[in-house]
Amino acid sequence: MSKKRITYIIGVIVVIIIAYSYFNSNSEKDASLTAKVVKGTFLNEVYISGEAQSTSSKKINGPSNARRFNIYQIKIQDLVAEGTIVKKGDYIGKLDASEVNGKINEAQLNLEKAQSKYTQQQLDTTLTLKQERNSIKDLLFNIEEDSLELVRSIYEPPATIRSLENKIKKTGRDLREKKADYSIKKRQANAKMIEVGTEVSKISKQIEELFTLQKEFTIHSDDDGMVTYVKEWNGTKKKVGSTISPWEPAIASLPDLTKMESKTYSNEVDIRKIKKGLTTKIGFDAFPDIELDGIVTDVANVGETKAGSDIKLFQVLIKLNETNQNIRPGMTTSNRILINKQEDVLMIPLEAVFANDSISYAYVKSGLSIDKRQVELGQSNNEVVIIKKGLAKEDIVYLNKPEDSDDKSIKLLK
Repeated sequence: MSKKRITYIIGVIVVIIIAYSYFNSNSEKDASLTAKVVKGTFLNEVYISGEAQSTSSKKINGPSNARRFNIYQIKIQDLVAEGTIVKKGDYIGKLDASEVNGKINEAQLNLEKAQSKYTQQQLDTTLTLKQERNSIKDLLFNIEEDSLELVRSIYEPPATIRSLENKIKKTGRDLREKKADYSIKKRQANAKMIEVGTEVSKISKQIEELFTLQKEFTIHSDDDGMVTYVKEWNGTKKKVGSTISPWEPAIASLPDLTKMESKTYSNEVDIRKIKKGLTTKIGFDAFPDIELDGIVTDVANVGETKAGSDIKLFQVLIKLNETNQNIRPGMTTSNRILINKQEDVLMIPLEAVFANDSISYAYVKSGLSIDKRQVELGQSNNEVVIIKKGLAKEDIVYLNKPEDSDDKSIKLLK
C-alpha cells in the first residue's frame, strides 16, 4: 500500500471521529435540554428558616426586691456555660453586689447612730423623770411639815393659822400641777423612746432585708433543666458584663425540651399562603439526618421590620409534634410548610413553559419535528407546574426555545 493511500485513509478516519464526536455532543446537549411530562404527586411548599425554642420554660430571675432599695442596674459578674444541665439549687451565676454592699454599710452606720440616740434618749428620760419625782416628794414633804406646823399653831393668832392654811393649799395645788406635769412628761418621754426605738427597729429590719437581698445576688436554679440565656433587646444573649433591671430581671430560662416549636419569619409574598393547621417538615442544620413533623400554630397579622432592613416580616410559629434528645433551643431550623398537595397530576419543569401574550405554550417533540402547543396550567411551585390540558404523560418538552421555531404557529387547545 502506497504512503499516499495510507495518509488518505488516516484522514478519513479522523474526519469520521470528529463528526461522531460533534453529533454525539449535540445529541447529549439536546437531551440535556428536554424533559418528560411526568405524572405524580404535586407538592406546593414554602421554605423558611427559623429557630428552635421551648413553648414552656421557667425563668431564672435576678433579685426581685432591688428596686425598693433604689438599685436599678445590676451587672452580671459570672455565668455557667449555656446548655449546662443543672439540678434544683445548682449554681447559675453571680451578680455585682457592690451597690447593695454599700447600702448595707450605710445602713449599719445609721443603725449605730440610731442606737446611740436611743441610749441618749433613755438617759435623758431617766434623769428628767427622776427630777420630777424628787420635786413631787419635796412638795409632799412640805405639805407634811406645814400640816404639823398647823397642828402646833392651834394657840397662835388667827392670822398665823390662816397663813399656814393658805400655804398648805398652795403647796397642794403645786403638787397637783407637778403630778400632772410628771404624767405629761412621762408620756412624752415614752413617745420619744418609741420613736427612737422604732427607728432602730426599722433600720435593723432594713439591714436584714439587705442581707437577704445580698444572698439573691448569687443565682441558683429553681428547678432541674438546661440553662438557656435570654436575649437582650438587640437580639444578643445575656452574658458576663450584661445588665439586668427590676423591669427586665430575667437572666436565663429552663426550657421544657419535650415541648418545642420553631419560631420563623415569612416574607410578604409567602405569608398569604400560610395558615394555621398546615403540616410542616422541620429539619435541623446541626443534625441533617433529623426531620420531625410539625404544624403551624400561629401566623402574625402584623409584620415587623428587622434591624438593618426595610423588609416586612411576619412571625410564624410551628409546633413540633414530636421531639428528639439532640434538639436544643436556639438551633437553626429549616421548615417546609405544605401549602397544597395534589395526587396523579401531570407536571413539567417551569422552564418548559413559554408565553405569548395570554397564551401559555410548550415546545413538544413530535417524531422528527417540534410542535408548539398551547397548555392550560394549574398550580406551580418553585420547580414544576401542573398541566391541566395540552400534554400527555411521557411527552417530551424542551426546556429552552429550539432553533428556527419562531415561525411555528401555536396549536391551540380545542
